Amino acid sequence: MKVPAAVLSLAAALFTSSSTSSVLPRQNKPWSVKQFSSLITFGDSYTDESRLGWFINHNGSAPEAGTLLPESASTAGGGRTWPRYVVQYTGATKQGKWTPQLTLYNYAVSGAVCSNNITPRFFPLIDAPFPAVLEYEVPAFVADLPATKVNSTPAVPLYSPKPDAQDAVYALWIGTNDLGVWAFLTDSQIAGKVLADYTSCVYNVFDKLYKQGARHFVLMNTAPLDLAPLYANDSYHGVGNNQYWPMKPTNHTEIAYTMRQYTTSVNNIFKYQTPYEVKVANRYPGAHFAVFDTHSLMMDIYMNPSTYLNGTGVAKGGESVWGYENHCNVNQTTCVKQSNGTNADGYFWYDELHPSEQTDRNIASEFVKVLNGTSKYAMYI
Repeated sequence: MKVPAAVLSLAAALFTSSSTSSVLPRQNKPWSVKQFSSLITFGDSYTDESRLGWFINHNGSAPEAGTLLPESASTAGGGRTWPRYVVQYTGATKQGKWTPQLTLYNYAVSGAVCSNNITPRFFPLIDAPFPAVLEYEVPAFVADLPATKVNSTPAVPLYSPKPDAQDAVYALWIGTNDLGVWAFLTDSQIAGKVLADYTSCVYNVFDKLYKQGARHFVLMNTAPLDLAPLYANDSYHGVGNNQYWPMKPTNHTEIAYTMRQYTTSVNNIFKYQTPYEVKVANRYPGAHFAVFDTHSLMMDIYMNPSTYLNGTGVAKGGESVWGYENHCNVNQTTCVKQSNGTNADGYFWYDELHPSEQTDRNIASEFVKVLNGTSKYAMYI
């Protein structure tokens, strides 16, 4: 039987991508952390520092073009987020002063989905759906490109220098809300929409960034959400009614299995569609992609907590991985940190849904390796 040329091309692309992913980069390779000066991120609460807070504090209005939002330790994960640690880990001390190599431009919004035309989720505090990647985050980035910094005198460009094909890297981590409660998991998507619409949206995001000159992309796949306390079955200590799902059904096993099916399915789509789009369809000529398998990294942390987590009581299969640090009541009026917050780094999860700051540190450390072309969790295309 004759094998179609497209299949052969895809097989060759996959072989090339996977066979080089663990090899140290040569000077002429596209992935070298030292070449990047801008880290531009898109996503949801797993990445957001303070953008949703801006919307809340400004009656639902977005930041004006040219606004560089400040660093924040008051995030959904209880501390600094992974991209901020990437900035820390890539900086250097020169003449006694720490100097960052990367400038972080973070467009992620807590609660975001890829597109509100697929899985809109209404947020009463802004009287609108959560701002989405495709409809808000990417346009906000495009508006910022020519903008000057707000209140700068004399006028200073927000992007200085303007990102070019070599020195800027773009990271997208989206899917936690798209697949979860009030979206696909609860059949709350727009009628007729399917998981493939969500994955197609991800590549539509890359289309728009590519049009603006982006050439280095990191696609972070979905986390093991079936192990998050919000979605886990009873064997893995899944929770009942909670701040994110006040009237949660009791069929925890079905919830966990469905979530596992969703994350496994879309991650396999990312694994195989990305090399197809780049190598066969030639959708992004001259671009370089790294598919960062954050799912596998987080599973490794979950299964080997003593290797990755700090603090007391860290043990395989123990509360450090199935428990969580911040316990809130259903109405979010009272929150209590376990051990008075003294063992925060001993937890994999910060709350029912969000990874802890320590988990974010591990993600950031591996992300630096991704940028350097050396991560065993990355497929380079």
